[in-house]
Amino acid sequence: MRLSTKTHDRDAAGFVHVYPVVSRRAQGVSIGINLNPNNACNWRCVYCQVPDLQRGAAPEIDLELLETELTTFLDAIQNGDYMERCVPEESRRLNDIALSGNGESTTSKQFDEVVKCTTRTLDKFGLLGQVPLVLITNGSLVQRPEVQRGLTLMAAAMGEVWFKLDSATPEGRARLNDTQGGNERVAENLRLCASLCATRIQTIAVAMDGEPPSAAEQDAYLDFLREALADGAPLRDVLLYGLERVSYQPEAERLSKLPEEWLRTFAGRIEALGLPVRVHP
Repeated sequence: MRLSTKTHDRDAAGFVHVYPVVSRRAQGVSIGINLNPNNACNWRCVYCQVPDLQRGAAPEIDLELLETELTTFLDAIQNGDYMERCVPEESRRLNDIALSGNGESTTSKQFDEVVKCTTRTLDKFGLLGQVPLVLITNGSLVQRPEVQRGLTLMAAAMGEVWFKLDSATPEGRARLNDTQGGNERVAENLRLCASLCATRIQTIAVAMDGEPPSAAEQDAYLDFLREALADGAPLRDVLLYGLERVSYQPEAERLSKLPEEWLRTFAGRIEALGLPVRVHP
């Protein structure tokens, strides 16, 4: 299967838990680890490209199967011709291993065991500390002991977290992520996450019903980041990106891509806080 930035097919390699993608944010090949093959998540983001998404948690993971799949695929990349056959020439580099799939990875009660399994496999190929281990998360379950243990293990392996922050208002989170909760819990989880492992903010900016995020939404987002930095959260940077792939949620027709100029302008306001921004239109 030929890979592209527009498709993130979890079945691309024919495995249960391991799948390759060409990531425009990662700018290379990212090997995904899908802990939610049941399409279950504790959030329901309106831009989510997972079909038949349901509320729930990750099922029990067969760790031996996960390690076998990851070993097989890394061998195909390191010692075979997978890159030449399946990856566009400009993206033929292994960028990272990403804990990201058809739901929120930290809903797995085996999260720390998955991290151990993944780092052990990277070590077998001499890639530990060379190829980053990335957790893409909504950050809602950082308070769980197994998640904190996993983040500590990731930090020791030079890993990093991409912490989702699409809105800093209850109304915006309800509209975009279909979840409840105030800023206090989000800020607390972000501080805890960043204290355990290198953390980036990941934000999608989309037009809904033809309208970009309101001035009030933009100001609330900037205020949230300003307060997080003032509280000493050691944030690395912000990944700001636009709509790229088709949503499979009922709100899909209401979503549209924002102009790159809008993203660049908003990025400039974020950078004025002292945070670097990487823009992926």
